[in-house]
Amino acid sequence: MNLAIIGYGKMGKEIEQIALDRGHKVLLKIDESNVSSVNKDDFKNIDVAIEFTVPGSAFSNINLCFKYDIPVVSGTTGWLNQFDIILEKCKTENQTFFYASNYSIGVNLFFKLNRNLAKMMNNFPDYSVKVEETHHTKKVDAPSGTAITITEGLIENIERKNKWEEENENSDDSIAVKSFREGNVPGNHKIIYESEFDKIMIEHDAKSRKGFALGAVLAAEFIADKKGYYTMNDLLKF
Repeated sequence: MNLAIIGYGKMGKEIEQIALDRGHKVLLKIDESNVSSVNKDDFKNIDVAIEFTVPGSAFSNINLCFKYDIPVVSGTTGWLNQFDIILEKCKTENQTFFYASNYSIGVNLFFKLNRNLAKMMNNFPDYSVKVEETHHTKKVDAPSGTAITITEGLIENIERKNKWEEENENSDDSIAVKSFREGNVPGNHKIIYESEFDKIMIEHDAKSRKGFALGAVLAAEFIADKKGYYTMNDLLKF
């Protein structure tokens, strides 16, 4: 495949290396220094664009690719108030979009484990539940998109919970989500159940960005010949 990478920071460079290792070519790199000058000719031979930027630019980056009918894999979080517009374009303009809050294969297995455990814990109201996430100090959004996905999985499966609250302690109907920003941490997420007598915790700890990069490249390979909207559930066949 011929790829475009939008967002050529640490994550973009990891994606480039994984893509090259898997036999792909990176023909276009877009960041804040050249995004305003990119035109149709730049996208002429691109099969898929992989977009990892910041919340304020994700929507415009995706639309830029759609303008030239380029499938997009996006891992940017914090912009989902405009998500439905992108999904509508997949339907009405026959565009292709793959989105995940986290592209790590391990994290997506963790999402599945979280939902299954939540179904079990639904029957035990004596246990409180909370989510904690830790990332590097340069991460813009908090809570992380991954933490929000985890919490949504809890709310879907624990009947007594119907919302989440940032930093606040649990209430009868809410889940506390606590965020920490420390050093160069790629990503750590914990789900903690606690009663008067004991504590149950499941945790995912990313060792590096390579797992995220591999998942993004696998997603690009997956959608290269498809139309519509896809997620990691489609890629992993959950």
